[in-house]
Amino acid sequence: MRPPRGGAGESGVVRSDRRDGSEGGVVRPDRRGDRESPGVRPEERRALVFGATGFIGRHLVLALGRAGVRVATATRSGESYRRLAAWLAGHGHHPAPADLRVDFGVPTLTRDDVTAWDDVTEVYNCAGAYRFGMTAEEARRANVDGVRAVVAFAARLPRLRRLVHVSGYRVGGQDPALVPWSDERRRSVYRALGAYEASKVEADAVLQAVADEAGVPWSVVNPSSVIGDSVTGESDQLLGLASSVEEIWRGAMPALPGGARTFVPVVTVDFLARFMTLLPVDESAERGSYWVLDDDTPALPDLLTLVARHYGVKVPWARVPVPLLRRLPRRITKTDPETLTFLSSDRYPTGPANALAARHGLAMPDVTTSLLRWADHLAAHHFGRDRTGRDGAGRDGSGRDRAGATP
Repeated sequence: MRPPRGGAGESGVVRSDRRDGSEGGVVRPDRRGDRESPGVRPEERRALVFGATGFIGRHLVLALGRAGVRVATATRSGESYRRLAAWLAGHGHHPAPADLRVDFGVPTLTRDDVTAWDDVTEVYNCAGAYRFGMTAEEARRANVDGVRAVVAFAARLPRLRRLVHVSGYRVGGQDPALVPWSDERRRSVYRALGAYEASKVEADAVLQAVADEAGVPWSVVNPSSVIGDSVTGESDQLLGLASSVEEIWRGAMPALPGGARTFVPVVTVDFLARFMTLLPVDESAERGSYWVLDDDTPALPDLLTLVARHYGVKVPWARVPVPLLRRLPRRITKTDPETLTFLSSDRYPTGPANALAARHGLAMPDVTTSLLRWADHLAAHHFGRDRTGRDGAGRDGSGRDRAGATP
């Protein structure tokens, strides 16, 4: 990926260079200026969250509830809804949200009476598959077809103010004019990026194209690696950067990946969730794409060194440049090749998101503090293997007495 060109236009709508290699850098002007929708009170808002059982979705429901917004969730089964309701109750969200049972195999997305949801003013799409090693068909079914279904559902809501879609910092800013993709284009992009990232690239373009065609007002958030809550560190997201933190904890990382300019940015889940709640009440955010990440994230080797020292474990002395990592066989790197595209020196157009957050009084938490709280939580919960909140030796997970212990 070439670094995104340019910056923010007055609208805060930025189109980066395309992840599929086509030309980008187009700024789409917004002549309405930056302002909130007048007279929108929290009690007048009703949100419906797709993907509410996921990491981002759960925290988004919490953030909406704390903002005084009535929240409903779209879930696939009664069991998943009950687990979600229990988690929300444990985090102080009362009463349990209303539930819409969805089936992505049904053309209308639900067998429920859609008119019961006519008062929904904002829809959030956090649904999709975050998994490496999928086939192209699996990835497209989850991430591209799912987007089409959510947009079609949103188009039937008479009071809808905004559809907010979660894309990604490495895939955002696609050109909707290229939809539908040709078979040749699809094969090329999926071959170059792998099924997960390519499906997110395609979904970003499809969201814009089908929403514009259906007259659905939209905003897109492009978050970076999402880490735990800035106060508690809580996270059960164990893919991506968390797996590298676990390698550090176990002393299993022989060398630090990347160099001084390798930038794998992070954002805390609570900041991202609060940011998303602002988009439906900010008129200038309509048809805007926002890169939400912390520009002060340390370079990847420095980030992992920070965590290692905090854990009290040995810091790997060797570094492996990214070009060499990409040439090494998987049996040596023990890493899915799809993940290596995220090791990059690219920087991203965060100006519009930072300006919107500042306009609403939302401050980015300190990145070092947030990283270490997240690292503590991961270790305390044994990287998802210990749901009791204590590790096998009864330590609190700070890692300061970790060296030499068996995980």
